[in-house]
Amino acid sequence: MIDELTLMADADRRAADYIASVDRRRVFPDQAALDALSKFSEELPDEGRPAEEGLALLDEVGSPATVTSNGPRYFGFVVGASLPAAAAADRLLGAWDQGATLFATSPVSATVEEVAAKWVLDILDLPRDSAVGFGTSATACGITCLAAARRSLLKKHGWDLDEDGLIGGPPIKVVVSAKIHIVVLKALRILGFGKKDILLAPIDDFGRVDPDRLPQIDDRTIVCLQAGEVNTGEFDPFTQIIPIAKAAGAWVHVDGAFGLWARASEKHRYLTGGIELADSWTTDGHKWLNTPYDSAMAICRDPDALAEAMNSDAVYASGSKKAQKNLTLEFSRKARGVLIWAALRSLGRKGVAELVERHLSQAKRLATELEAAGFTILNRVVLNQVLVRADDDETTAWIRAEVEKSGEAWFGASTWDGKAAFRLSVSSWRTTDDDITRLIALLSRLREEAKARSR
Repeated sequence: MIDELTLMADADRRAADYIASVDRRRVFPDQAALDALSKFSEELPDEGRPAEEGLALLDEVGSPATVTSNGPRYFGFVVGASLPAAAAADRLLGAWDQGATLFATSPVSATVEEVAAKWVLDILDLPRDSAVGFGTSATACGITCLAAARRSLLKKHGWDLDEDGLIGGPPIKVVVSAKIHIVVLKALRILGFGKKDILLAPIDDFGRVDPDRLPQIDDRTIVCLQAGEVNTGEFDPFTQIIPIAKAAGAWVHVDGAFGLWARASEKHRYLTGGIELADSWTTDGHKWLNTPYDSAMAICRDPDALAEAMNSDAVYASGSKKAQKNLTLEFSRKARGVLIWAALRSLGRKGVAELVERHLSQAKRLATELEAAGFTILNRVVLNQVLVRADDDETTAWIRAEVEKSGEAWFGASTWDGKAAFRLSVSSWRTTDDDITRLIALLSRLREEAKARSR
């Protein structure tokens, strides 16, 4: 059997080679790489195979079939490349193999995650005594916040959810944007909210909730707002809506998977004005903060509300309300907050602000030059999202597919007002102005080719 340290050294070498190649790799794999994936279709072996053989298979067959989301020309899903500091911390976490459930299971994890929580509240300028749970995604963190919201509202009406369950309890309704992200609807569905419990708030021309057309809100209502609409990057008007909701006794939750990080920039934090008045917030690390995947935050103004909703104390594993197992869905968990700590420590306050400001500048340049090249820009580009349409649905879809085939870049398809579009998300710390130039040139060339094909 191969020595463990030799195997790990081989893994480190292969990983380093991959990272060194991201600038020149295809962003989307070619057909040959996709076809080679059939080599993984093996029967489960009766006798174990050598670990070094499996590692080689993953690298030599798997690496060519990756989407290079860790590179500079990936513009999909508002996902950033992993910062070196966060990626390195993630590797050390793997070596530690700590269950970050309690201080007793990992003193270092509990300590660093507590510091990371303070830093998150500081840089996002949210109430400093809020609870911060480090979860896998904005979906999972949204479930925790919405569960805390429902439980809190029921408690105010004298209903003991732990004792009596949901059946027969006071009905809770949820007001969401007509452009709400699907993961919020998923979270609500998992929590047992049906379509009749969810009221769609009308939006304005930019995709923001219209304060003048809000559904009726009362003290049995959860209001879900957005910091960064997934297509346009727009922000709901928090300063107008949140006071209305709070006056009615409602709970306000903000889905800020990527847009919440605009608060880190003095230049752009006006976009999030009033957001600090909400009751809970979610945001991802693996989007604009550029941490590895499985890194997100549930933030709750009332620490007791979140800790009571997520409590998982047992006779053999009891912790304080600050214990991460009492703030998140997971009992057995990785210390995801360490990745947030590593990213924030390496960037500092100024580095996060610079990242936000650079990406907004690059997004605005994309919009300006693509519009000059004949594309239609469907949004105002207030953040790092550029929603683009070519002459018609067919041309728009063809251009996106050709970009994918080229391996030069990748971004996803979308629709806006029933018409085909594609969404360019500028989120990676690796993306330079030269990468933006290359993307503009590629899209401009493909639009001219599309015009020639249609003649």
